[in-house]
This record gives sequence, structure tokens and C-alpha cells, in this order.
Amino acid sequence: MTTGFAAIPASGSYRLNKALVPACLVSAEAVASDRAGFALLDIAIEDGVVASLLPAGMPSLDAGHAVDLDGGIVLPRLVDVHTHLDKGHIWPRRPNPDGSFMGALTSVGADREANWTAQDVRVRMEFGLRCAFAHGTAAIRTHIDSLGPQIGISWPVLAELRAEWAGRIALQGSPLFGVEAVADDAHMQAITRAVRAHGDGLLGCVTYMIPELEAALDTIFQTAIENGFDLDFHVDESNDPAARSLEAIADAALRHRFTGRILVGHCCSLALQQPQDEARIVAKVAEAGIAVVSLPMCNMYLQDRQAGRTPRWRGVTALHELKAAGVPVMIASDNTRDPFYAYGDLDLVEVLREGTRILQLDHSGNDWVQSIATTPAALMGLPGQGRLSVGGPADMILTRARDWTEFFARPQAERTVLISGKAIDRTLPDYRELDHLMSTDA
Repeated sequence: MTTGFAAIPASGSYRLNKALVPACLVSAEAVASDRAGFALLDIAIEDGVVASLLPAGMPSLDAGHAVDLDGGIVLPRLVDVHTHLDKGHIWPRRPNPDGSFMGALTSVGADREANWTAQDVRVRMEFGLRCAFAHGTAAIRTHIDSLGPQIGISWPVLAELRAEWAGRIALQGSPLFGVEAVADDAHMQAITRAVRAHGDGLLGCVTYMIPELEAALDTIFQTAIENGFDLDFHVDESNDPAARSLEAIADAALRHRFTGRILVGHCCSLALQQPQDEARIVAKVAEAGIAVVSLPMCNMYLQDRQAGRTPRWRGVTALHELKAAGVPVMIASDNTRDPFYAYGDLDLVEVLREGTRILQLDHSGNDWVQSIATTPAALMGLPGQGRLSVGGPADMILTRARDWTEFFARPQAERTVLISGKAIDRTLPDYRELDHLMSTDA
């Protein structure tokens, strides 16, 4: 058992002194911050709840136990808005043969057909949840491959896991299938039934440039309006500037006067548009109230990969331009140890660290940490998550890093994670637990 570096008292009431917290993640009045956007606070915890957030060193009426964090960065537990728990950890039995996007599609399709029973999906999804929990994640949205018989297999598993993990991780699911399947009425009826019976009021698909795209989007939006669903799309995961389904989604949202939440992921080709085209699309996205999540680690792994050739771009979308236009922007884990991304561990500290490097989030404002905290929490309808507030749960990630350079230089493996003021066991599950699923004969 490991609970990290901090010696958290067993009593329900104590203080965390000299905690360095990003001010943009604190719900409190008049929190002064330094040039890097941090507030140095003393945090009082009583019976699992944040009792006060005060400037460090202010006199306190509580003379109880205090933990001196010595200026270490403290974050709320974090929010992962785009993952694929149902695909996770199949790499040992079905690796990507060449690291390409098509190689990933083919490998996942073959593995799904051969192996994705309810038990297989459940074991791998729960393994991923255990990893995310140990790293300090409070909420996850996962996409669920939803084609044919898999709809009836995976969605009940999602519902079971959501109930079992309540109080530890808030779990949401969104369907995933190619946009061409929208034309199949039986398929759309099955998807709608699954979402209504087992889902979280989310509908979506993978969009790309097909002749029927506008009609398919009309069907998706009409279905969402009729059922009160929000929308979540995979969009333009390509280095082809002609891939502009993002603009088609924005046009459809405006055409239908859609008032629900819309999240679009990837949007890689947006970064390769001509400046005037990029500006037009970004403006439409902002007008339509669409939020964007970039998946920096997976997209850098897949995009612009050609054998024997060094990649020429990082694969990510125009996140800075979207943010400047007022679009809510996020980053997230995406795939873990599957043909779309051979690595990852559902660790949002890693995502923020690598996202900062890949997307050059440094030197461009002090609030990018919101992209794994308050912004996805709001998008998921979880306003109490991703922030520290008086009266809110004492759910936090404690680190020894005293500034962002220290935070990003190391993986923060010694972090302490608190839930309701109690330090959790951060022992990660052993990959050997999955060995019985990894037969290469299938």
C-alpha cells in the first residue's frame, strides 16, 4: 500500500498549510495570485469537507493537526473527458502493425470481433478505472464502440461499472460508430435504446467527409433534440486539409438551433487549413457554442506517420486559436495501450505535462490547467468537480513540486491523493492481472 509523500492524519479535521493552488481552480473571493497564477493557501479540512481556504499564514482558530506542504502544488482531483476504456490494454494481443491510423482501425476491429465479450470488456475497463483512480481522476467520459452485437454487450457493462464506481469516479459513456451508419434506421434505433437504457444522455459518432454527411448530421441532431441528448463527436482525425466535418457540425448546430452541449474531439485537420479557412471555421465553432478537446499524446503518435520519414507536425488541433475565440478547450487521455496509442495510463498529470510540451501551452497564460479540471467538469455537467471550494469535498492531489517547472520535470510519482480528506491507496494494478485475456491465438 502506498499513500504518497504526505503524512495525512487519521482524524477528520486538520489543515494543509502552505499549499500552492492554481487560483483559477479556487472558488473563493479575493484569492491573490502570483505571476504564475498560484495562490499560497492554508486549507482547513473538517470531516472530509473544505472548511476554509485562507491566505497562508493567517491566524486560525483551529489549533489541531497541520500538515506543512512547504509550497507544494495542490490540485483538485481531475476530469478526463475523452477516453476509450473499452479498447484499453488490448495491445499485447492485438498491436498496431505499422503505427498508422488504418492499422489501428483494422486491429481494433479484428480484436473486437474475436474477443470483446462482456467479461473481457468489464475486466479491461475496470483495470483502466483503477489506474485513473490511483492517479487522482474524479470523472471520466469514455466512448463505447457501438456496432452490431457489441451494443448489447458493452452498454450494460458500462451501466454496471458506473454504479459500482459511484463515489470514486463519475463515469459517463458516449456511443462510437462511423457516420455512415447513421443511414441505417435499425442501427440508430438500437443506439437510441442503449443510450436511454444504459447511457448518460449522450449521442455521437465519428465524422468524416462522406457525400451523405449533412443528412447524417441532421439525423443525429434531430435524434438528440427528440431525446434530450447532448452530443460528442470524433472529428477530422486526419492530416488532410479537405477534412472539414467540423465546419459541417457547426453549420448543423446553428441550423438546428441546438441548445444542448456539444463536444468535438481531435479536429486535427483544422491546424492544416489556410489561415482564412481556419478563422472562418473557428468563428463558426464559437458561434455554435461547441467545445473542443485535443488528445495530444494519441494524435502525436498517429498523425503524420510514414515509414522511414520523420513526422513534420505534431498532429494536434489549433487549440490556442480556438481558446482565443472563446471556445471552451480541453485536453484528455484518449486511448491507453491499444492500437490507437501504445502507451498511456489514464494519468491526467501526464496528459497535462505532455500536452504542455506538445501544444506549447507554457508562455501563453496561467489557466491551461482548467483544461483537465473545471472546463471538462462543466462540459460533463459536474460543476462541483475540478475545483476547490469552501463547503466542497476535500478531494485533492498533493505534490512536492513548488512551481510548474518542477511539476512538469518529473511524473509526480510520490503524489498523495485525497478523497473526502482521506489519503487513498495509490498502488497501481499489475499488468499481469490481464495476462489471462491476452491470448494471441484469437
